[in-house]
Amino acid sequence: MTSACSLLAPGGLALLLVGLAPVLGFAQRTDERPPPGKLWVYIGTYTGTGAKESKGIYRCELDLTNGKLSTPELAGETKNPSFVAIHPTRKFLYAVGEISDFGKKKTGAVSAFAIDPATGKLTLLNQQESGGAGPCHLTVDATGKNVLVANYGGGSVASLPIQADGKLGPATSVIQHKGKSKDPGRQEGPHAHSVNLDAANRFAFVADLGLDRILIYKFDPEKGTLTPNDPPFFATAPGAGPRHFAFHPDGKHAFVINEMASTLTSMTYDPATGTLKEVETVSTLKGKVPGNSTAEVQVHPSGEFVYGSNRGHNSIVAFAIQKDGKLKYIGHQGAEIKIPRNFGVEPMGRFVLVANQDGNSIVVFAVDEKTGALKPTGHKVEVPRPVCVKFMMVPK
Repeated sequence: MTSACSLLAPGGLALLLVGLAPVLGFAQRTDERPPPGKLWVYIGTYTGTGAKESKGIYRCELDLTNGKLSTPELAGETKNPSFVAIHPTRKFLYAVGEISDFGKKKTGAVSAFAIDPATGKLTLLNQQESGGAGPCHLTVDATGKNVLVANYGGGSVASLPIQADGKLGPATSVIQHKGKSKDPGRQEGPHAHSVNLDAANRFAFVADLGLDRILIYKFDPEKGTLTPNDPPFFATAPGAGPRHFAFHPDGKHAFVINEMASTLTSMTYDPATGTLKEVETVSTLKGKVPGNSTAEVQVHPSGEFVYGSNRGHNSIVAFAIQKDGKLKYIGHQGAEIKIPRNFGVEPMGRFVLVANQDGNSIVVFAVDEKTGALKPTGHKVEVPRPVCVKFMMVPK
């Protein structure tokens, strides 16, 4: 395996952070400094009306010296911001509105917020239709000119332009997926569950749980358009239910976690053609766990390890990535985990933050740098119904 460990050597960290900039909300500038002693953590949630239920997006600080989190504070109010993404300039944050009735139409919403550089508070700039019901995942492209959103309920993917002031324009591309797959209860139609871009910002990958496919699109960041690639998809096993997708730092490997089958698929990636090829598929469990489903997949910044979340088994599974792209089981970590949705590996690779949707908490684990195993730190904060965590360097 081509490792990114050398990037963690003195003088190499900046290169790693620039490469991860679109994901972490880091500005892509040659004079960018490594993270300070603390990172801001934005937390997307499911909202409610009760006094103890979530009101929107929360923010706290992660101390990189020990993994301790500050008490989360409400950063911005909005309905069901289950997934968030940060603009490369760190000036704006975008969130899905996981609803199906926005603007008197059967569609969800995408919200644009301005980030206060002093306090981290969010100010709503505007909202736009997401191009389908139940949006559940979004990403900002590397140029900072577009937001791409996956609509689970509507089974579609859309691209929305970002204006100079951070506001969103109406969608420039909306593609409706069609078809079904093996399970009549879960796969009666398309369910786009995530959208990711490759490092070159040329291809978009949409994991569709309902179709058992990763749809592949050519992406034009200047026009904000999506067009089917040739070949137009990568097929998983029937009934697998592909959910979330992650690239390896080498740009030549990728992974998809399959919600319904509780499996993780390792693939090779050809950046010239946008094509994926399966290496192997492994279980995220040891033995059968009735009712389990997976949610998130993340690759460690070193490129040595990959992690996945199990809901039901209530654990994070860890694998070592071999030179040929195959996966070697490391172990499971389940301490204080209850229905883990998204989780995040902070950019230094020392800590993993797990969003416990039913546990109403964020739990912090330390990463063993030699083995990749996760160890409890004892640090935990309460957040109502957390779904995702996103890191951001504190603005200068």
